[in-house]
Amino acid sequence: MSVLLTTTCVVPAAGAVLTAALPAGSSEARRRTTKTVALTVSAVTVALAALVAVRFDPHGARYQLTESYSWIRSFGITFSLGVDGIGAVLALLTAVLVPMVMLASWHDADPAPTAADGAADPDTFEGRRRTQAFFALILAVEAMVIVSFYATDVFLFYVFFEAMLIPMYFLIGGFGDRAGGPESARQRSYAAVKFLLYNLLGGLVMLAAVIGLYVIAQEQGFGTFDLPTLTGAIADGSLKLSGTAQNALFLGFFFAFAVKAPLWPLHTWLPNAMGEATAGTAVLITAVVDKVGTFAMLRFCLGLFPDASKTFAPAILVLSLVGIVYGALLAVGQKDIKRLVAYASISHFGFIIMGIFAMTSQGQSGATLYMVNHGLSTAAWMLVAGFLISRRGSRLIADYGGVQKVAPVLAGTFLIGSLATLSLPGLAPFVSEFLVLVGTFTRYPAIGIVATFGIVLAALYALLLYQRTMTGPVKEGVRAMPDLKVRELAVVAPLVALTVLLGVYPRPLTDLVNPSVDATLSQIHRTDPAPAHPVAATSGGEQK
Repeated sequence: MSVLLTTTCVVPAAGAVLTAALPAGSSEARRRTTKTVALTVSAVTVALAALVAVRFDPHGARYQLTESYSWIRSFGITFSLGVDGIGAVLALLTAVLVPMVMLASWHDADPAPTAADGAADPDTFEGRRRTQAFFALILAVEAMVIVSFYATDVFLFYVFFEAMLIPMYFLIGGFGDRAGGPESARQRSYAAVKFLLYNLLGGLVMLAAVIGLYVIAQEQGFGTFDLPTLTGAIADGSLKLSGTAQNALFLGFFFAFAVKAPLWPLHTWLPNAMGEATAGTAVLITAVVDKVGTFAMLRFCLGLFPDASKTFAPAILVLSLVGIVYGALLAVGQKDIKRLVAYASISHFGFIIMGIFAMTSQGQSGATLYMVNHGLSTAAWMLVAGFLISRRGSRLIADYGGVQKVAPVLAGTFLIGSLATLSLPGLAPFVSEFLVLVGTFTRYPAIGIVATFGIVLAALYALLLYQRTMTGPVKEGVRAMPDLKVRELAVVAPLVALTVLLGVYPRPLTDLVNPSVDATLSQIHRTDPAPAHPVAATSGGEQK
């Protein structure tokens, strides 16, 4: 039995413990040692996640590199891991983004010289431990997210789905954005609590559904949480769920995933969390943690409850459509750069969920690609915005102007992130958004047509943001702004390169995810609609 998946999960978890246990101190040398250790661990995790993706055979079994260890035997709970194409790609995305976040956040956890604005004094225990805590929490989030992408036991997935909230809570509340003004400490606390309460509520509803699924399965001789066993039994009819039971269980799972995703109207925690967090933590939220919600919709909602998924698909598509337009409209009107990116992400997640529940091969393939491409493009956009905010000390759009004249490289990378956000052809998000719209239009043409309005709004908020911050006269607070440094270029360059590469040549991703998409559609007994065309018949070479 291979232990590659377990190793990939254990390395960042062990790295988190090691980072937290390093000798405390406020000296620059000790902080640099902590950061170097954490960055090295994240680099090793990238290599392991890449090895998993390389060893995955798209033409092989649905779940590969499987591992299973007994955990709570009396309830049929195991520590079971297995990877499909979608999980392999999203785990690799997580592994790639974490070192980028660390490099971008290199000085975000350095203790302030005073305790003002809720910052830790470097002479206190909290001040000495601040750097260790920050980077250990990032590694803990990475480990829990990767376990979630690999887990093939429903209960195991639930545990880590909920556990990742704890380090994220401390990252938001304890290491928030210092550019938020004198009330930032209180606002960070509010944002962290709101994030935790919303997601805990979703998790509690899901726990009730997990227990209900187990009770029903046990009554029919399936006393297990093993996902392949349960989905196989449901597919062949040996495990029977009544329509009412399946609908109730589906809603329990979907509610938790919709909060995490976030789907309108369960999205309101996201702008607060991203606005008050550091730029690196904001990337972890929207590009890493939130992807667990959309991934779980594919793996658990559609796999375990195929009939209920088809029953609720039209309603979910309407909610997704509202989220697309609503998020884009609010992004247009934002005065805060980070909240603008947050509302743009709500719009993008609407596209992802719409692609999933369109239940076509193009839609689901596009949704999976969108998870990856949104992660890359939004990470680039948000991290460059973070560099911009750290230089000026303000998140307000009105405080910027003429940046391209004093920091042309920063402005250029920000432009690429903006163009990727509006899905410019040639950049990665275009491919996924196009597939989502085509896949939706073939089954729900009205929804597909209205959703295209979101593209127009995306162009509006992305280009307006660039125009107001980067062009025009140079404002007083911008005149001395330095351009991107070597460390910052090392963060942005790989993200830009991947965004361009996958926009031109997305086949490496589609080859991995398409078999898993086909397997999902087969589970729910869905096929692509036949294309509409004029009916023609021929007889003796003549058209009738």
